[in-house]
Amino acid sequence: MARKWSRYPKRTFYAFVSPWAVGFLLLTAAPMVYGFIVSLTNFDGSSPKFKWVGLRNYVELLSDGDMWAALVRTLAFTAIVVPLTVGGSLGLAVLINRRLRAVGLWRTVFYLPSVVPVVAMAIMWKLVFNKDSGILNAIIGIVGVDPIGWLVDPVVFYSLIIVMSWGLGGGMLIMLAALQGVPVELEEAATVDGANRWTVFRHVTIPMISPILFFQVVTGVIGALQVFIQPLLLTNAAGISAVGGVPDSTTLFMVQVYQEFFLSNRFGYGSAMLWVFFIVILGFTLLIMRSSRFWVYYEVDIEAEREGAKG
Repeated sequence: MARKWSRYPKRTFYAFVSPWAVGFLLLTAAPMVYGFIVSLTNFDGSSPKFKWVGLRNYVELLSDGDMWAALVRTLAFTAIVVPLTVGGSLGLAVLINRRLRAVGLWRTVFYLPSVVPVVAMAIMWKLVFNKDSGILNAIIGIVGVDPIGWLVDPVVFYSLIIVMSWGLGGGMLIMLAALQGVPVELEEAATVDGANRWTVFRHVTIPMISPILFFQVVTGVIGALQVFIQPLLLTNAAGISAVGGVPDSTTLFMVQVYQEFFLSNRFGYGSAMLWVFFIVILGFTLLIMRSSRFWVYYEVDIEAEREGAKG
C-alpha cells in the first residue's frame, strides 16, 4: 500500500491537503468574499432590498470618530496586554522550571485558569469586581481605601486587562517546553566563562527560545486585537443587546463592529469595518514577521534554505 502511494507523490500530496483546502474555501475564503461584497452595499441584515453603494462605506469610515477611537483603544489595549501575557507566561515558566517542592501541583494551579470557560470566567470576575460585595474592594478596604467602581469608566479598561492577563497557563506550558529544550551545555559553558544567572538568561536562554517568543507575540497580538466577548460579558452580561450597555473604555474595535451589525443593523458598514480591520491585523502580523530577522535566532539558516529551495 505504501509503495502504491509513493508512486504518485503529487496525487498523494493533493489527497492529503484537499480536506484543508475544501474547508478553507468553504468556511474562510467564501465568507470573506461574501463579506466584501456586502461591504459594498447598504444591506441591513434582513431586508431583501438593498442598494449597491460602492466604496461609500469605506469613505464614511475615514470620518467615523467612533471607529477611530475604538481602533486606537484596541491598539493601546494590545500594546499593554501582549507584553504582560508573554512576559507573565515566561516568568511563570522560569519559576516552575526550577526544582521546587510539589512542582506538579504548582503547574496545575497555574494552568487551571486557562481551561475555565470564558463565560464562567466573566461571571467570576464580575463577582470579584463588584463594587459593593466584591472581594477586591473588601481587600483594599482593609487598608482604608474606598470602594472602587471596577466595572465603570475609565477603570473598567484596566479591569479588562487584569482579566485578559489571568489565563497565562497555556502560554506558560509552551514557554516551559521551550525552556526545557535549551541545551544545558550552553548554559554551563557560559557559567564557566564567568557569566552570572541574568547574563546566561539574557544571552543564552532568551536567544534559544526566541522562536517560541516570536510565536507567542504573533498569536498574542492577533488574539488581543480581536478580543470581543470578554468586554461584553464582563460589563453587560445581563443586557448584551442594550444600546450603550458597554462602557466606552471597553468598546474595542470588535465590540464596535458588533454594535454596527446587530444594534444598528448596518451589515454593509460593519463588513467594511471588518475588512479594514483585517488589513490592519495583516499589516501588524507582517511587520512583526519582518522584524523577526533582527531578534529571532534559528539554529538553521532560514534564508539559506529558502534560497536553496528557489534554486
